[in-house]
Amino acid sequence: MTDVETAVQNPGQKIYFIRGQRVMMDSDLAELYGVETKRINEQVNRNLIRFPADFMFRLTDQEVAILRSQNATSRTYGGRRHLPLVFTEQGVAMLSSVLTSERAALVNIAIMRAFVQLRSILLSNRELAKKLEALEQKYDAQFKMVFDAIRRLMSGELPEPTPLKKIKALAR
Repeated sequence: MTDVETAVQNPGQKIYFIRGQRVMMDSDLAELYGVETKRINEQVNRNLIRFPADFMFRLTDQEVAILRSQNATSRTYGGRRHLPLVFTEQGVAMLSSVLTSERAALVNIAIMRAFVQLRSILLSNRELAKKLEALEQKYDAQFKMVFDAIRRLMSGELPEPTPLKKIKALAR
């Protein structure tokens, strides 16, 4: 496995959902590209016209706190002068025009594939939910419990284990 392949084994794990958009943080991108975060931010600042608000935005203190609590990591963003930047899929693609190394190109390809895969997964779940709703309307209330259980499983909710009943030995 090459150095780049090792670095981008699963870039989808670094895609977050913030302000209704799937984004990647500047520090995560810097790690993948093998550069310092400040180098990415320098290139962005030199090429601001390429990064409109729908391609990139700066997180608020509250959003950073929420990310820290969701990820339960000790990772901090201390020592930074500014709050982290996050890049939408289009912003990540635009980064390839300002970061011109071979590694940046290969990393961008892997990231674009991760965004496409994530979109595909979300679409298939949406289609499955539509089919389930159509089936539910077709059948009566006796299957409501089954459909509710399927929905809970789709959302990742695990069912409560049912206590086992003791089996009494039959007296002969």
